Amino acid sequence: MDKASNFDENSEVGYHPSPSNTTAFSPMSRDSFAYCQTWTSSESEIVDDSSYASEPSPSRWRAKQDVLSKLGMKLRRHSIDDKLGDSDLLDSAELELMKERFAKLLLGEDMSGSGKGVCTAATISNAITNLYATVFGQSLKLEPLKPEKKAMWKREMKVLLSVCEYIQEFAPTAQYLEDGTIVEMMKSRPRSDIYINLPALQKLDTMLIEILDTFHDTEFWYAENIPGNSNRLRGASSRRTAPRKDEKWWLPVPCVLPGGLSDMSKKHLIEKRDCANQIHKAAMAINSNVLAEIDIPENYIDNLPKSGRSSLGDSIYNYMNNADKFSPEQLLDCLKISSEREALELADRVESSMYTWRRKACLSHSKSSWSKVKDLIEETDSKDKNYTLAERAESLLLCLKQRYPELSQTSLDTCKIQYNRDVGKAVLESYSRVLESLAFNIVAWIEDVLYVDKSMRNREV
Repeated sequence: MDKASNFDENSEVGYHPSPSNTTAFSPMSRDSFAYCQTWTSSESEIVDDSSYASEPSPSRWRAKQDVLSKLGMKLRRHSIDDKLGDSDLLDSAELELMKERFAKLLLGEDMSGSGKGVCTAATISNAITNLYATVFGQSLKLEPLKPEKKAMWKREMKVLLSVCEYIQEFAPTAQYLEDGTIVEMMKSRPRSDIYINLPALQKLDTMLIEILDTFHDTEFWYAENIPGNSNRLRGASSRRTAPRKDEKWWLPVPCVLPGGLSDMSKKHLIEKRDCANQIHKAAMAINSNVLAEIDIPENYIDNLPKSGRSSLGDSIYNYMNNADKFSPEQLLDCLKISSEREALELADRVESSMYTWRRKACLSHSKSSWSKVKDLIEETDSKDKNYTLAERAESLLLCLKQRYPELSQTSLDTCKIQYNRDVGKAVLESYSRVLESLAFNIVAWIEDVLYVDKSMRNREV
């Protein structure tokens, strides 16, 4: 093959060699340099084994196509516009935002770059929490999420959750050889907690977005920025007097027609409320399980009170210590908790007392002399006073959380999140926490609309 034919062939594909050098090693693109051996060998129709092409190519252009395909690259005609739709393309503002968040992930939120930032687990947890606040922070109504917000949530959550694809564990598996011999081998697989919980959370996420999407054409609307004592509010609809609303009077108020909602619309609201309520329970259960698996930080153990009695108070301690049959429900009824703030303070005190008693029970056993070993074997843990008090404190804490499901995180939960170093648990905890919050908000918004509908129906009676 002569040089003239080479030039004709190159001109057909838009390749123009340098006029100063017409040899096979003429200036080319950066990618072309790796393929010089393949291109020059095409004269003899033989491809070297070390080249990237897997079979002989009839022409240099064909060789270049094969090489690019092997490296997973695309030609110019297969641009990014063909791979991504117009809706998936990032504008400059979103691209800069993603760059900023990626930089914070790498720097551990330490913009000085001195390496004094938080650990990776805390950084990812904060990133998921901040993303939720950015996307859903201004969502105060029952309405579909804006397309750009929905795209941002899906796109960035996919990036943040991708780290879980590389968290693996080794498990023994049986390998059958050709001769029938069974050999045990260690095989990597996704970590069990991520393998179980992450797909469930992604499903709950999709269901919550779908619930919001169903409220695109509703029989109710919202009156925004109306003070709680305004005459316009009384004329628009009877608003429920709830502490959550009264303390935040600037939230939009749902309004319905004088006759109320139709039966179909009311049925739809009830169905979505029940669905969101089940999602809230599922997300809360996953979050509780993940938090329970996170180790208690030493900082929390060091700051435990010396006495559980001093933390709880004499009245609660005497009831827990002297009662033959402890009833946490009866104790909570006697305390007459009036607000969620009081419930959270009580939960912190009960939890710290519980771990104080558990610590004392462990220390009393570890310090026992050899002469008391027989007594320790005969006496069960149930006869240990500290053990009994810890069990009763745990049942009281569980009953308190069940009675106040919207209770904020306790001091121990916050401390666990702050000092956790496990990236997988950090992702699961933060993801379940934000989904729990979104599900709770959806339930509250639906209940507000149903209450207004009930009030308007009562007016007509």
